[in-house]
Amino acid sequence: MEQRRSRRWLYLLLMVTVALGIGIVLEKGLERTGHASETYEELRTFSEVLTQVQKHYVDDTKVKDLVQGAIRGMLSTLDPHSAYMTPEMYKEMQVETKGEFGGVGIQIGVKENRLAVISPIEGTPAHRAGIKAGDFITKVNDEPTKDLTLMDAVQKMRGPKGTKVNLTIQRDGTADPLAFSLVRDTIKIESVKFKVLDNIIGYVRLTQFQEATGRDLSRALKQFKEQKVQGTILDLRNNPGGLLTAAVDVSEQFVGNGKLIVYTKGREGKKDEWFSKTKETLEDSPMIILVNEGSASASEIVAGALQDWGRAVIVGTTSFGKGSVQTILPLGDGSGLRLTTAKYYTPKGRSIQSTGITPDIVVKLQTQTVAKAGEKDGKESEPKTAKAPAAGKDPSPSAKPGEEPAHKNGAVSAGDGAGDISLDDDVQLQKAVELLKTWKIFKELRPAA
Repeated sequence: MEQRRSRRWLYLLLMVTVALGIGIVLEKGLERTGHASETYEELRTFSEVLTQVQKHYVDDTKVKDLVQGAIRGMLSTLDPHSAYMTPEMYKEMQVETKGEFGGVGIQIGVKENRLAVISPIEGTPAHRAGIKAGDFITKVNDEPTKDLTLMDAVQKMRGPKGTKVNLTIQRDGTADPLAFSLVRDTIKIESVKFKVLDNIIGYVRLTQFQEATGRDLSRALKQFKEQKVQGTILDLRNNPGGLLTAAVDVSEQFVGNGKLIVYTKGREGKKDEWFSKTKETLEDSPMIILVNEGSASASEIVAGALQDWGRAVIVGTTSFGKGSVQTILPLGDGSGLRLTTAKYYTPKGRSIQSTGITPDIVVKLQTQTVAKAGEKDGKESEPKTAKAPAAGKDPSPSAKPGEEPAHKNGAVSAGDGAGDISLDDDVQLQKAVELLKTWKIFKELRPAA
């Protein structure tokens, strides 16, 4: 028994000696480089803080929760788009890129250091309730969003179908906050919707950039070709972006083979380029791209590429201005890291980070009066409750496919479920149609004999 105990102590002593030896070698190795030494010192401080919290904090704590909180805090000091994803969030993100997820249907970002709506997703609870691109979310379930990360805000708005979430919205031009009570639903995104207008104009709307977006767009363009359209409108309004590869898949179908679509540069100056590879492209017919403040990321890549190559005229208002690339890095425990690793540039070297894509022709939407939520109760600080719009009415100034009857002069052919398109109130779409028709008239002009 004593012999066994002695062996155990000898084994422990040997392990401690080895550990100390490794620690000394490691520390000396780190000291050779100032940066590594500094990292080691800071990690030691972190370890000390973790130990003190575990020993002395008033309530019991879990190491896992403390470490995850520290990771979130670290990433929040970088930029709004870098974030830590728990295993559950990581799985949900993977599902989302395939076009289906749970929630209220809002794409969010950070603008002016505030949580902003990039765009509501068409046909979702948020869209039906009247939430708009450019709205600022100040509270989620009465909790201020000031100190929330993007991922935390998304998680708070996600939930089982049928449950409620309350949002407080600050809208430009509205003095008092607006309160929305939304019922969560399963959000299914159909990323490509298309129609033929007036028998001569192909209209295609992209709601998001997903894995299948390029393939579905190709199907729409083939139908346009069969119907011999004389011009194309690509509607990217309120499209918050998505996969970079999908943006390349879309762009290459308009610019032809072997053209630079976008390039990225990281911290070390490494340049990665994406070129078009497809041989199936739409003929060089007139083309209009519609953008607005809700067009972001991948939408801006497409608009910037086609603008630089002189392939399309950009119409609308300046886009959102998100020009950074996030890489999803899986971690060993099933969680993930969403990290900003580069900025992207258009073929001519333009960075749109914080500036956006400026349209060739600026067409602003007509301002509409926001529906009042009821009479004031005398408290200036309390938000009004925004009423849901009447059936068939679009609370947004921009009429979108599927919400209004077709214009009496605009024949709409059978398409792919884009719904009826109204030209009555959508001044940006009106301008695009007008430009394409004018294009055709000038092309057909012949000099006098």
